[in-house]
Amino acid sequence: MSHFLGNFEAKVDAKGRVFVPAAFRKLLQLQGEEWLVLRKDIFQDCLVLYPGSVWESEIEVLRNKLNKWNKNEQQVFRQFVLDAERLEMDGSGRVLISKRYLELVGIDDEVRFLGVDKTIEVWAKSKLDEPLMNPDDFANEIQKMME
Repeated sequence: MSHFLGNFEAKVDAKGRVFVPAAFRKLLQLQGEEWLVLRKDIFQDCLVLYPGSVWESEIEVLRNKLNKWNKNEQQVFRQFVLDAERLEMDGSGRVLISKRYLELVGIDDEVRFLGVDKTIEVWAKSKLDEPLMNPDDFANEIQKMME
């Protein structure tokens, strides 16, 4: 499986439709992905697009780690899938992002698509005008992780 890589800007129309960047559409097509799943990221103020097969794999991993007979773990699983929505690209390569999701992460009319390994993140453009981390902090953190 190829991985998504890149940082692309796009505009969201009045109905909430946005073009998935051509590079990402091509990769999705090459991988035979016919649908996507959208959910808010757990930690960051962005949306995550999962190709269908990646979503199914993530759900399987989560399900295998949780005890279905544990009430709290079942609530975690429910919350994870509750916040998800299945999307399909139209013939023009657009997806429709519901108003609820756009408002949830502060997206008005401009977004940035980030290729992040097996998923695609969708950010309000304004939130990525500055680096996510201070460059020195980033260098220090990656150095610690790689030692």
